[in-house]
Amino acid sequence: MKRLALGLEYDGADFCGWQSQKHARGVQACVEQALSKVANQPVKVVCAGRTDAGVHATCQVIHFDTDAERTERSWILGGNSHLPPQVSLLWAREMDPGFSARFSARSRRYRYVIFNRWVRPGVLHRKVSWHHRPLDAGLMHEAGQRLLGEWDFTSFRAVGCQAKSPVRTLLSLDVSRRGDFIYLDVHANAFLHHMVRNIAGVLMAVGEGDRPMEWVSEVLHARDRTLGGVTASPHGLYLVHVEYEAETGIVLEPVLPEF
Repeated sequence: MKRLALGLEYDGADFCGWQSQKHARGVQACVEQALSKVANQPVKVVCAGRTDAGVHATCQVIHFDTDAERTERSWILGGNSHLPPQVSLLWAREMDPGFSARFSARSRRYRYVIFNRWVRPGVLHRKVSWHHRPLDAGLMHEAGQRLLGEWDFTSFRAVGCQAKSPVRTLLSLDVSRRGDFIYLDVHANAFLHHMVRNIAGVLMAVGEGDRPMEWVSEVLHARDRTLGGVTASPHGLYLVHVEYEAETGIVLEPVLPEF
């Protein structure tokens, strides 16, 4: 059996998330079906980060085991020929048997794109998160620095989050504005369910003046999700980078969507 790693990107708007569900189509099921046809045998994949319904990825990584003999080019071209147009395989590489797309990852990066004008978007519907009230990106950035470091992020994870520990290390958080677009870039060793969207919801409350910057620290240290405000829309959230040790042979650059 050989272990292969593949990179892919997808528009998550029409999917129930990465993980397969009984009631709706997941990206995982589409990828497994496509690769199984190329391999002519069942294929089960493991991803670096499970994305929610409506969330996109520009730099997702998966691995799977197979004894099928195919070239790396054949995995990509063959797989893409069986995938819906919203999903595209980008590269393939044979890996050491001990490699895991999930557990070998050192860190992950997400970008959350907020379209900040009083009229809703048309062309960018489901590509960005729309917020009609004016936001101060500078305040959002300053407030977000209070979350850096290793913390218990219970206040920023979904009530149904299944992670064994709520402790994560937030390595960087940057908020910037370019025209009507506000970009929230977060980098952490790992993320909890809804963590980025809950951070975005808290920072938007600060950015529109509803809450003071000190509120971010209060929410963090309360370790109580009910005090954390709204969960921001999944639209506009992108998995943009997965980092691995250089010796794995997978050295990726962040793929940052800009509008």
